[in-house]
Amino acid sequence: MSYQPRVIAFAGSTRENSYNKRLVAIAAKGAREAGADVTVIDLRDYPMPLFDEDLEAREGKNEHARKFKKLLVGCDGILIASPEYNGSLSAVLKNSIDWATRADEGDPPGSLPAFRGKVVSIMSASPGGLGGLRGLVHLRAILGGLGCIMLPAQTAISSAHEAFDAAGNLKDEKQQQQILDQGRDLSSFIAQLNKMDF
Repeated sequence: MSYQPRVIAFAGSTRENSYNKRLVAIAAKGAREAGADVTVIDLRDYPMPLFDEDLEAREGKNEHARKFKKLLVGCDGILIASPEYNGSLSAVLKNSIDWATRADEGDPPGSLPAFRGKVVSIMSASPGGLGGLRGLVHLRAILGGLGCIMLPAQTAISSAHEAFDAAGNLKDEKQQQQILDQGRDLSSFIAQLNKMDF
């Protein structure tokens, strides 16, 4: 059986009608069309307390944080649609990343198994004129610093409140294709990496 890239896709928002949930669903479709096994998750289903080292020492890692990290450890690539909050990424996304970097028993020191070597593609949608672009700058820096392989292509959808049709697709065909391509390119890049003999 041929190799099938394993991809986790999610938005950095818990809002039910989040523009970024719609956006990452399009990218996930593109990745599936390119042959990936894609799991789309909702951070609302993984509620985690604000990261606090004293809390972690006292109670251990939150069960949802453990489940979230396990999903990331088991994947080859990650698709993230990140809303922009005050010029940066959302608190729920940053908090989820922080919890997933925490070592579990058996993790080699500094190994960061949830992120190091994972291929990542990022995108954003925002009602603002820049489409969440400023937040993507911060997200790219964070994930790159954790050892992720960051694909260069990214898309920021401005005027997001007007950008989607009733079916959740982007009205602009070029933008729709860009997001589909980000998913496809992620899957294809992972597949090519798998063929390489390091």
